Amino acid sequence: MKKLCCVYKSPREEAVYLYVDKEEGLARVPEALLKKFGEPELVMIMALSEEKKLAQADPVKVLKAIEEQGFYLQMPLTPEQYMMQLRNQNTKL
Repeated sequence: MKKLCCVYKSPREEAVYLYVDKEEGLARVPEALLKKFGEPELVMIMALSEEKKLAQADPVKVLKAIEEQGFYLQMPLTPEQYMMQLRNQNTKL
């Protein structure tokens, strides 16, 4: 599956991003989420596929969430998740 996506960042929360289908835009994002998220700031438009490597999200999960609910909300990593990610990336440990 391949989809052209818009990625927005939250002006209120650090490292919180919203992925949506470019054609649908923010139409399927719940009003309550948009209110908490703040005025979305467009960061990028990208072609997303299952093979695309993302820094902090599984592209398969992102595509599935966009298909099923109209958006994917990426939250910042907890300190434990961040340390695990670093450990997994460092082959010398």
